[in-house]
Amino acid sequence: MNHDATSPPKRLDVAAFAQDAGHLQGSDQLAEYRRLAAEVVGPAGDGQIRWGADGELRGTSGSMRQPWLHLIADATLPMTCQRCLEPVVVALAADRWFRFVADEATAEMEDDEAEEDVLAIDDALDLRELIEDELLLALPVVPMHEDCPVAVKSSAVDPAFEDVTKPAHPFAALEQLRDKSK
Repeated sequence: MNHDATSPPKRLDVAAFAQDAGHLQGSDQLAEYRRLAAEVVGPAGDGQIRWGADGELRGTSGSMRQPWLHLIADATLPMTCQRCLEPVVVALAADRWFRFVADEATAEMEDDEAEEDVLAIDDALDLRELIEDELLLALPVVPMHEDCPVAVKSSAVDPAFEDVTKPAHPFAALEQLRDKSK
């Protein structure tokens, strides 16, 4: 199963894909990834998601070979810089290996100790959803420019406002009364 795809399959038999040493690649419109498109500024129709998936069986000579999936994906998203509040283009990239095991209990037990992600084998893996999950994990917590294109205010305080609201010296009124009595 080696070919370019217009979209990732909604039902990928991971075991068969790995057995065949399958390869898929393609690109999609960002708008097709609903959760990821919700993170962008402006219409998501122009953005592209490029992705690739490779399957293989791995194992030692004494153990049963397990299905593995190598997923790569990248996208460029227009977001809002949280420092200057201007648009910023954020490049996302995901490059992750997944090892598949027999069931959820095994996956949960082995995932904490493994360098790769461990998932339960599924004959109906939604590859698009996996791609979207990985790109969402790649989003920056705080998107911002390296160097903002506009001057960034370093203070939200207006000095003129401070002068008006600055409290008078507590004894100023007494000083005025003393001066009037002379």
